[in-house]
Amino acid sequence: MTTTPRILYCNCTYAQVVPREVKETVLKKLCESGLAFDAVADLCEMSARHDPALKRLAEGGGIKIAACYPRAVKWLFAAAQAPLPLDGAEILNMRVHSGDEVCAALLNGDLKPNLPAGKVTKPTTEELPKNEVAA
Repeated sequence: MTTTPRILYCNCTYAQVVPREVKETVLKKLCESGLAFDAVADLCEMSARHDPALKRLAEGGGIKIAACYPRAVKWLFAAAQAPLPLDGAEILNMRVHSGDEVCAALLNGDLKPNLPAGKVTKPTTEELPKNEVAA
């Protein structure tokens, strides 16, 4: 028997790097879905404060996180001494995907772990916004 992954939505309130329309679409569809989910104002701020909620989220089993780049989310949790399991976390990048794309992945029930292994400093071509080119 497989367990449905938990869902975490980050509003990226302080950095304001995620397009507002994408955040609004994702949050609206999550609310309409009837599924349980956690919503936080800003993972960056939580990491800076070493918020103990990050440890609870990291250790609670499979999780899908709607936020920004997988490598950034991985290191935000690690910086707060709450590393995400490489085989148990899927990050949906609201900076580069549409609200509909993010919701399709969040709501499908399948966990597709995508955290980069080891130290990753340069975004992959897939992580870049469609109008940017990798250096």
